[in-house]
Amino acid sequence: MELNRYIDHTNLKPDATCADIQTLCAEAKAYHFASVCVNSVHIAQVAAALAGTDVAPCCVVGFPLGAMEPEAKAFEAARACALGAKEIDMVIDIGAAKAGDFSRVEADIAAVLSAIAGRALLKVILECCLLTDKQKQAACLAAKHAGADFVKTSTGFSTGGATEHDVALMRAAVGPEMGVKASGGIRTCADALKMIAAGANRIGASAGIAIAAAAEEEKQGGKR
Repeated sequence: MELNRYIDHTNLKPDATCADIQTLCAEAKAYHFASVCVNSVHIAQVAAALAGTDVAPCCVVGFPLGAMEPEAKAFEAARACALGAKEIDMVIDIGAAKAGDFSRVEADIAAVLSAIAGRALLKVILECCLLTDKQKQAACLAAKHAGADFVKTSTGFSTGGATEHDVALMRAAVGPEMGVKASGGIRTCADALKMIAAGANRIGASAGIAIAAAAEEEKQGGKR
């Protein structure tokens, strides 16, 4: 397993500077991570820095609350794609999910999918820590029915992050056809491997270098 290719190298801090983002991109290129995930204010810089590499520019939408009109999320996603985003991580309408209005959840996702028009992969953030298991399952099915590419556990900005339980539940809900991204509180190689064993095929982390370096150290140790 090439663990580095599972990692979305992430900096979503509100005080991230252009210099911080440039460093993030340089690290991602050096480690050949799957993507660099940033807020939309930085996506043009990231797309330029990653041009011609195997690292995808990834942008969050409706982040971190998800409490925006679908049209606003759609505009943000379309603008991100115009600036070079190849992956979009959107937050669902969490209140609609809590209320059991999954047709509204699906319509929200569909609006973003329509706006990106095949220009980027779409990952749908559920914010699992705020939902019951039944609500998580229903949100996964809404994302799948809408045509999203991934479901994702968390923003990392709420009351909890990724858990093995939630990853396994999401994988069971969407089956093998969709991706599952675990993010929020994944800081070590052991954390990442547990999430992958539970069913994740993408890991969102700001600790990507520590995770990849530990994985490489273990691999080299196994060769001795």
